[in-house]
Amino acid sequence: MKLASMNWMQVEAYLRSDDRVVLPLGTTQQHAYLSLASDAFLAVRLADDAAQPLGVPVCPVLSYGLSPAFMGYPGTITLRPKTYALVIAELLDSLLESGFRRVMIVNGHGGNSLAAEVTAAWTSGRPGTEVIFHDWWKAPRTAAKIHRIDPVSAHGSWVESFPWTRLADAHPPEEQKPLSTLDLSAEISPGRVRRMLGDGSMGGYYERDDPEMMDLWLVAVQETRALLEGGWAAVPADLSGAFGGVGAGGPGA
Repeated sequence: MKLASMNWMQVEAYLRSDDRVVLPLGTTQQHAYLSLASDAFLAVRLADDAAQPLGVPVCPVLSYGLSPAFMGYPGTITLRPKTYALVIAELLDSLLESGFRRVMIVNGHGGNSLAAEVTAAWTSGRPGTEVIFHDWWKAPRTAAKIHRIDPVSAHGSWVESFPWTRLADAHPPEEQKPLSTLDLSAEISPGRVRRMLGDGSMGGYYERDDPEMMDLWLVAVQETRALLEGGWAAVPADLSGAFGGVGAGGPGA
């Protein structure tokens, strides 16, 4: 269920029997021929598909992250690392204040890795909380499935190309683009990044057949749901003191 489709009284009632919540993280940045919001679309849809059968609420997606290397591409929006760290910590503070003690972060953007460091520091000072930080494409079963479909994949390639990230009026090339050796974490010049990457893809085919993509999606959903269902270190025996008390947390394209 979506937190945005609940009122405060429904959230309060939910917290009497469960303290889990899902927070999707995305970004707004170039993805070659795909939507600028691809990372956000993937994170929130995966969170919704995984959490819905369990009745766990999903927060609205944070659609802005860290994308400084892609600022040479119009439409990319980035936050400064300090700003982003504060936003993540304050979102977790808010969830804790509500009474959530276990938070799964479903991350859709590799550049958001700072959020994993922030959550680790945040939970270390708050006993009784857990945060699972989940880079969906890196999860073991999902990563293995990606490799079986096609070991050549990168940012802006087929691995992010689902029906809900494609644009109807965009027509990507059919050939496989060579993998780029560009290290985005070390690049300080957005202009150089654009010159090196051209259309923005970092290599691989731009699309694959939908049946393959739906098979991949099913694996990602199942793996995410399994973590949400049983990936916690401990399940609180008593939630009666959840309100205004201790909060939620666990492990960390």
